[in-house]
Parts: sequence; C-alpha cells; structure tokens
Amino acid sequence: MSGSDPGVSGSDPGVSGSDPGVSGTRPPKGDLVTDLGSEQQALVDALAAEHAAVFAYGVVAAFSNPTRDPLVAQYAADHRARRDATIDALTAADVEAPPAAAGYTVPFPVTDAVAAARLAQQVEEDTAVAWRSVIERARSAPTREAAVVALTDAARRAASWRAILGIFPSTVAFPGTPA
Repeated sequence: MSGSDPGVSGSDPGVSGSDPGVSGTRPPKGDLVTDLGSEQQALVDALAAEHAAVFAYGVVAAFSNPTRDPLVAQYAADHRARRDATIDALTAADVEAPPAAAGYTVPFPVTDAVAAARLAQQVEEDTAVAWRSVIERARSAPTREAAVVALTDAARRAASWRAILGIFPSTVAFPGTPA
C-alpha cells in the first residue's frame, strides 16, 4: 500500500462530530471532541494498534532474515502510512489523536529471524482485529471502506508471514476475529 487512504482522511460526516449519535452538533473548529462516539473510539483504538505495529516492525527489522529486508521495509511503511492517515482522519474530526507510547512490550522474546517473523504475524493479526472493530462500529461509508482496505491489507500481510513461517493454509476464514 502506498499513499494515503481517501476514506480515512478528510471531513467525513460520520467521523467529524456532525453525526447526531456522537455529539449532536459539530464542535467549533479548534475544540477537541472529548466524548467519543463508537466510530471515533474505534479509530483511536486502531491508531493505537498502528503505533504498536510501527514499533514492532523496528524489532522485526533488527532480527529479520536480511533477504526479507525489502518486505519488512514495505510492511513498516504500510503501517506508517496507515497510522498517518488515521491521525489525519481523527484530526479532521477534531479528535485529538493520541501519541505513540514511549515504548512497547513484545509478547515474547525476539532473538532470531523466526521469532521476528512470528512477531510480524502477531502484529498483523492484532491490527486486523483493530480494523475489523472499526468496520463493525463505523457509522459512515468512507470510514467503513477505509477500514475494509486496512483489514484486507493486514490479512494479506499476515498470510505472507504465515507462509514464511511454513503455516498452511496461510489464510484464515475470518481475518480480524479476536482469538
């Protein structure tokens, strides 16, 4: 994936605070929405998953098989682009986008290329769960469309890592379903 997602950024009425289910009226420009609707909260949660993914891909890059450097670099760039597009969407909705945490804990020790690939697979599964939640909670078509693209991208990357790890079939029936 490259570039930004038109469905995630911009002034989407379902994300913007003009949604009657969120706050009734759009807040004055510059006032941040503090009472988040379900769609906005889902986007905030997806942003947190993207922040974590960007961090994790740094760990993956450090331990990954050097022949996979271009793949790791592309997948990390995909997550940075998705993170930035999500920040843009939240900002356009007058929702303060939470910053990345100062650090993250990986779910298991990463000391070699196999563990790095397992971490990448886990990251993709985690982001798929977050984007599926956005799909389920989206009130606007553009947000839902952007989330479908994000879920599809995460599922594709997870399948790639499963294949690299020798897990077959490498696809799952319902990507983003929490375990």
